[in-house]
Amino acid sequence: MSSDTLATLATLVGARLRDRGMMLAAAESCTGGWTAQAVTAIAGSSDWFERGFVTYSDTAKQEMLGVSARTLAAHGAVSEQTAREMVLGALAHSRAQVALAITGIAGPTGGSPEKPVGTVCFAWAVKDGALDAETRQFVGDRESVRRQAVIAALQGVLKLLEAG
Repeated sequence: MSSDTLATLATLVGARLRDRGMMLAAAESCTGGWTAQAVTAIAGSSDWFERGFVTYSDTAKQEMLGVSARTLAAHGAVSEQTAREMVLGALAHSRAQVALAITGIAGPTGGSPEKPVGTVCFAWAVKDGALDAETRQFVGDRESVRRQAVIAALQGVLKLLEAG
């Protein structure tokens, strides 16, 4: 997906949020704030983007989002359980009504047989409402995995909004 297409997707997410009078928060690990950058590149995003959390380390996930040390020890940073706690933490520590979370292994190192490079876990939630999580496997170099993760995260927001 090109930069233009990413901008189109971010614009669509913004329009859907604005139509519902909702704000978005993003909790990001492996994407390092790329989702926040993509949405704030859209003029008028201050109407619908509330804040972003870049929580690259386990400590940051715990301190900024309230991810449990027990969850990290039992499941690892790259897990749906951690993504769920990240997304709930983003809602709890912001004024947003919708949040997304991304945690994964962008590579080129860091993978394992159980969680190879390209494994990315996501979660999406609406305050006091729906929560969804999934794990995806992306192929490509570090930049490609990260770009695909941002796209999937924004597509997940659209899916969540359409469901609710």
